[in-house]
Amino acid sequence: MKSLKIGIIGCSRIAKRSVIPAIIKSKYAEVEIIGSRSTEKAKEFANEFNCEKFGTYEDVISDDTVDVVYISTPINTHEEWSIKATEAGKHVYVEKSSTTDFDSAMRMVESAKENNVRLMEGFMFRFHPQHQKVKELIKEGKIGEVKSFNGVFGFPAFPKGDIRYDSGFLKDSGCYPICASRIIFDEEPSEVFGKLFKNEKYCDLSGSAILLYKNGKTATISYINGSYYQAKYEVWGTDGVISLDRAYSVPPDFTTKVTLQYNAENNWEGRRTETFEIEPKDHFLEMLDTFCMEITGTKKAPFDFEQDLLNQANVIELVGSGKDSANRS
Repeated sequence: MKSLKIGIIGCSRIAKRSVIPAIIKSKYAEVEIIGSRSTEKAKEFANEFNCEKFGTYEDVISDDTVDVVYISTPINTHEEWSIKATEAGKHVYVEKSSTTDFDSAMRMVESAKENNVRLMEGFMFRFHPQHQKVKELIKEGKIGEVKSFNGVFGFPAFPKGDIRYDSGFLKDSGCYPICASRIIFDEEPSEVFGKLFKNEKYCDLSGSAILLYKNGKTATISYINGSYYQAKYEVWGTDGVISLDRAYSVPPDFTTKVTLQYNAENNWEGRRTETFEIEPKDHFLEMLDTFCMEITGTKKAPFDFEQDLLNQANVIELVGSGKDSANRS
């Protein structure tokens, strides 16, 4: 199949470290043009990745050869550039979190549908095979009936002035375990309770949430900027527990482990542990290829990109607002 040409909007760390290298590795995509607020920065990135074309954000949007726009700008600008791209007839891959609130997400999705293009939020972790292994173990009944999900994501404090302090860490890190709970339970929460802890500039540095799902299932979420690094989750069932220690941000050369704990006999001494090693995988590349194959009709994606973006935005807004219901009229 002919590779899709990708236009880059935003010369971010994640674009440099993970996304552009994935595009270069992909047989379904290629970097066409790199755009930045500063043409000097765009030129620097273009030179580093042997891309001949560079310019402003507007140059990327107006380039007729571009099929897909990758948006890696501050979260509060995602809606503007996503809609400009979709109105120009281009598919959009937007960094997480997709935008500032649910209504903004709705406008982004509506524009994509009106212009017959696709829109995907960049939760790359969901494309790593370790999560499929977790779901397989659950389906096989290895932990009995699933009752609870507990997810945490925290790391040492980012330097002062980092753009994450503009949007807060719910949208930067808390969003990951929230998304993971939705994936593992394969449904949306019926009720949401959240508490954010903010600094004097009203930026949330940490927070917690409880998500209630059908049949009494619960998800507890914690995230912290300025902590010992943790990026894990566990799924607790009537007969055992499945856990991941490196659930969200996984280097492409990193071997992950899925740990299963269960009882061979109904006593403490009867406890058993099995560990399944998952071979290294570039989840950015997996995500990009899935998006490209869906666009071209080569292979159907395992979920609806636009609906998932809306569902995630809904929960994030409710956690951030402290509302106690996930229902939307």
